[in-house]
Amino acid sequence: MVTIEEYKQEILALKDDDEKRIFTQKHYFHGNPAVFDNRENEYYYFRKRIADQFKIGFFEVLIVGSSKFGFSPYKFSKFSLNSDIDVVLFNEKLFDDFHNLISEYQYQIRNQKIRLNESQLKQHQKFIRYFVMGWMRPDLLPQNTSEFKELKENWDDFFKSISHSKSEVGNYIVKGGLFKSYYYAEKYYRSSIEEVSNKLSKL
Repeated sequence: MVTIEEYKQEILALKDDDEKRIFTQKHYFHGNPAVFDNRENEYYYFRKRIADQFKIGFFEVLIVGSSKFGFSPYKFSKFSLNSDIDVVLFNEKLFDDFHNLISEYQYQIRNQKIRLNESQLKQHQKFIRYFVMGWMRPDLLPQNTSEFKELKENWDDFFKSISHSKSEVGNYIVKGGLFKSYYYAEKYYRSSIEEVSNKLSKL
């Protein structure tokens, strides 16, 4: 498993988009997460548990972030008991179900059937910025309709049900996000490497 210093040096040595793509695939999506070190079977059942809930394939569920690396790939802080387990799902049909709802919601805003205050508008714009990149962030879902409230509650309730030693991962808070497909997830995290590279080059 790569160390923090090895991670930093590899990023600084990346020369082109192809190398960044390989780096992203190898470190962000390939291999067993640090939190499941030497526990491959438990990782499988953890992924399957989530996949079964959303009726998708287990291969469409992965752990990312500090629980994958053993440290934050952005802040470089070490993974600890206070860290969250970040899970990403990749499924086009599931994403499109949300897209249909968001599209209808946007039309209601356009036709002034729904009016947003300044705070709601700011959050909605932030949600849309991620959404158009193929990432549905449940924490930013609109909360001024009963439909979206229920969706967010159901999403949050499920991930709470597998947090705090209630699943194979252990005593952590588990959070989940949804990408339209693996392609969009890889593109997003490959873009994040640019930010990390710029940050490291200024040190």
